[in-house]
Amino acid sequence: MPVDVLVGLQWGDEGKGKIVDVLAPTYDVVARFQGGPNAGHTLTFDGIKHVLHQVPSGIFHPHILNVVGNGVVLDPVVFRQELQKLTDRGVDYSRNLYISRKAQLILPSHRALDRINEESRGGDKIGSTLKGIGPTYQDKIGRTGLRVGDILLPDFEQRYREAVARHATIAEFHGRGLDIEEFEADFFSAVEFLRTLQLTDTEYLLNDLLKEGKNVLAEGAQGSMLDIDFGTYPYVTSSSTIVAGACTGLGIAPRHINKVYGISKAYCTRVGAGPFPTELHDEVGEQIRAAGREFGATTGRPRRCGWIDLPALRYSIMLNGVTEIHLMKADVLDEFDEIRICTHYELPNGEKTDHLPDHGDLEKLTPVYRSMPGWRTNLQAISDPKALPAELISYVQFLEQHLEVPISIVSVGPDRVSTLHMN
Repeated sequence: MPVDVLVGLQWGDEGKGKIVDVLAPTYDVVARFQGGPNAGHTLTFDGIKHVLHQVPSGIFHPHILNVVGNGVVLDPVVFRQELQKLTDRGVDYSRNLYISRKAQLILPSHRALDRINEESRGGDKIGSTLKGIGPTYQDKIGRTGLRVGDILLPDFEQRYREAVARHATIAEFHGRGLDIEEFEADFFSAVEFLRTLQLTDTEYLLNDLLKEGKNVLAEGAQGSMLDIDFGTYPYVTSSSTIVAGACTGLGIAPRHINKVYGISKAYCTRVGAGPFPTELHDEVGEQIRAAGREFGATTGRPRRCGWIDLPALRYSIMLNGVTEIHLMKADVLDEFDEIRICTHYELPNGEKTDHLPDHGDLEKLTPVYRSMPGWRTNLQAISDPKALPAELISYVQFLEQHLEVPISIVSVGPDRVSTLHMN
């Protein structure tokens, strides 16, 4: 059976968690392939909001296997807290949650280094979530990191102390100390808890399941515009957020990839620093933020808001080979008389382009907009796609025409029932 992949097409926060939750019942496995506790997937059902950070979004379905892949960086303390919240809500993960032994561990010293590195940038901060993600991936690439499987070795604590000593040297370069002693007891307690879970070689597990005819949904975190190679570098995350990352982050061959679900908001947001061509600094941006409750699920930071950006979307669609788009949070635009769409960019020399320039040039361009009438309708009251207002249908059709990919789902509210299948 194939592997379908779900990726964000913007700067993250597109609503991927909700879509995984909606699609999950049709899959046997949900597998997370990159990122760490810097991601927050929000799911709402039965009137209750659930926020997941490292646990795959299929965990609320007991018949689905949930896999934390080797491409993930795992914070044992946050992971234990997350699982405790699931237990408190009656979710039994003991039989359907598997963690790759090859996933990297986030240490307390990684979090300390993250803060030190960010503060050392002065006014050129990346906008890190300060969860230790970057330093952990640095250790992975530098071949000095600790992996989940290492906690099963008799000399794990020695390996930990050696890693912390290396990190202390880096901190000293910045004239700082790590100051992590108060966090270490909690860390080792969480490691002890982690040892009780199903730690395995998930690449074998997934490929064996594929041979058995099981179907897999690969779940990404963040968004394509934050990809370490193709995003707005250096204002990006530290992993591959596009479809290619699913192969390396889970240990599956490209030939298994079938559908690619691209998730996009009906507008656009970004958290942290970096270029954002369609950002609105006026009352319209504030209105979008308020209506969409645009505050980070992980950090609580207010998100920067703007109109939808078609050149950036086309770029992400190209990189990922997107087969269908799921358009999220259309209801946030309910009160607008006018909806604007960035169709091109105007370069400093006056030329127009529909290509995404390198990030340095992104800060020098001017968005070219097409205006369309708003729908002025309470979309959350609609449960039948045939009842959608004509203005929204026109908006969707315009996007499909210019992006050359069908929009198969339109989300009109946070709850899983507010998900309209267009086909």
